[in-house]
This record gives sequence, C-alpha cells and structure tokens, in this order.
Amino acid sequence: MIYLDNAATSFPKAPGVSDRMKYYLDSVGASINRGVYASAQEAGLETLTLRERLCGLFHHPDPTHVLLTSGATAALNLAIKGFLRPGDRVLVSSMEHNAVMRPLVQLGVRFERVPCDREGRINLEAAEKMLQKKTRLFLLCHASNVCGTVQDAAAAGKLCKLRGVPLLLDAAQTAGHYPVDFEALGLSAMAIPAHKGLLGPQGIGALLVTREFAAQLSPLIVGGTGSLSDSEELPPFMPDRFESGTPNLPGIYGWAAALEYIDQIGINTLRTHEAALTERFLDGLRGIKGAHLAGTWTLADRVGVIAVDFEDLDNAEASDRLEREFGILTRCGMHCAPSAHKTLGTFPQGVVRFSVGYRTTEAEIDAALAAIYQLTE
Repeated sequence: MIYLDNAATSFPKAPGVSDRMKYYLDSVGASINRGVYASAQEAGLETLTLRERLCGLFHHPDPTHVLLTSGATAALNLAIKGFLRPGDRVLVSSMEHNAVMRPLVQLGVRFERVPCDREGRINLEAAEKMLQKKTRLFLLCHASNVCGTVQDAAAAGKLCKLRGVPLLLDAAQTAGHYPVDFEALGLSAMAIPAHKGLLGPQGIGALLVTREFAAQLSPLIVGGTGSLSDSEELPPFMPDRFESGTPNLPGIYGWAAALEYIDQIGINTLRTHEAALTERFLDGLRGIKGAHLAGTWTLADRVGVIAVDFEDLDNAEASDRLEREFGILTRCGMHCAPSAHKTLGTFPQGVVRFSVGYRTTEAEIDAALAAIYQLTE
C-alpha cells in the first residue's frame, strides 16, 4: 500500500500519538476543571501544554485564546457563526472549501468571491478594490486542498490591516506543512485541524484568535465548564467561555504528543522533505502525456497536494485503478470545493489528488509516476 492521501488525514501518525492516547484512557481517565485530584490536574496540565505548544508553533501570544474544537470545520463554524450576522458583507477567495462556504450560505451572509487565476492564486489587486469599510470579514484558505497552491497571506493581512478588516485564515493544508506565523501575517483568527499536517488524531482542532476578535465572538455551544458553577451565565473569561462540555482528552494527549514530535524535528525539516518529494513528482509528471496538472508548477508557491486531471480516462476510474492495480491510495472527485474546481477548470470532472506526507518516500513517488504513465498509455 502506498498512502498518498495525506491532505485528507495524515498516515501514519507521529510516533507516540497512539501510546499517549492509550495512556490517557488506561491510566488517567479524568476530565479537566471538574476535580482537584491528581489525575484531573495532570489532564489540565496536558491541556495547557497543548495550548502552549500551539502558541509556540504558530507564534500566537496567548494560550488562553487557543480555543479547542472538534476540528477545523468546527473552528471555522465558531468563527463564522459566532462573529457574523445575517446580512453582513464578507470576502472569500474563489478557492474556498465548503467548511467556509456552507456556514456562510446557511447564515445568510452576503459574500463576494475574490477571483483567482487558473493556478489558484488570488488576485490581490482585486481584493484591494473589493475590501471596503463595511466589509465585516475576509476569509482565506492558506493553501488549496484541491491543488496545493499557497496564497500570499502576508499581503492579504496588510490589505486587511489598512482597511480595518479582520482576516480569518483556514490553515487546514498549511499547518504542519508550511511555516505559519499568526502575528506576522496579521491574522485575527486561524482555524487548524490536528489530523492533517500536524500528525495528530482526528476529532480535535483549534481556533486561534486575538483578544479583539474574541471580544466580538459569540459562543455556539453553551453548558458546563467546571468554572463559575454557581452561575447560569457563561464565564466571561477565556478559554472557558468557548469550551463548554467535556473535552476530547484522548485527542488532547495524542495531539500534544504529535506537536512534541514536530517541535523536535522542526517545521522547516518537514517542509524541506515534502518540497523535495513534490518537486520529484512534478518533474516526473511533466513528461507524461494525458495527465494534466491543475494548479501551479512553482514549488515555492505550493504544498504537497498535487491534482491530476486525466485526459482520456474518467478520474474516478483512474483513482480506482490506482488502488486495485498498483496499491496507491488517492482521492478523486470535487474535494468539497466546487468553486475551486471551477476556478481551476476541472469542474465537473474533478481531479485525482495525490498528497504527500512526512513518511512518504522517493520510491513511492516514483511508483505513483510509473502508475500514472501506465494508465495514460
């Protein structure tokens, strides 16, 4: 089996993740903020450690403003539905995922799409013209989950700062794959999952926010927090105000272990490894007729998410044959991002997506290229 679906979820997980999750379930078991006995305090310290590791990794100043969620989708829903109101005007790029678009549609928000070119790169001049004082929020995916193109978030952050518009970054495909500096990018909020580039388990993620953004954010879920239990009002302080209910402690332990591993080897090491594999894949793909790249060929402007559109073969059939005949696991289809496919010119046929990870090898890349060549003969 050759696993090339890391954009969906990383596999295998970082060393130590499953051991730490098992340790929690077998030896700790307690929740946080509900007791002062030793195991509860240990769980509380592990949760704080996780927040602090996320702050260190993404250059975020305040662990109390790292809000733990069930994943990046939940984080985006919290930011969108907690910050916006029906009728608000927002900007999005034409490359956004449905985790952004569906909450906006459901909420009844007026959104305008900033156009991107056929490689998925946002038109910043258009964004500057479209940003207005009445724009409530700018939402931007840092890297496309379809084709891997990375947006110039720093330039977008500068535009937003000039207009006084908060910038919400969807970092689902860059967190763990690409250096992300919360403060340097001028972000107001950022959504991340544990289970992709950060090499942790499914079912946990985070929303990182500034104090100013948090002050305008309404909780979506309310209930017990273990704090101010004598009141039926939510606590006013962070992060309790946004973390009602029992947290995913096995996920917290597992994610903390993954981040410890990433701290040890470094984001730049991960980036260098995946960039080399991506370059190898792109170089090999150039010589294969009948398999077209969707997205950019420029290595510096992308992550290791590679979209291939087969000319004479249905993409779903190609993905199925890659597994059955060659043992290569990919993802085909629309990838929950129809607007991105329309931008790239791959709607409605979709693409076959190959996505590398920290454990992908050169031999696996070569095997994938050989399989693509055989499918296009």
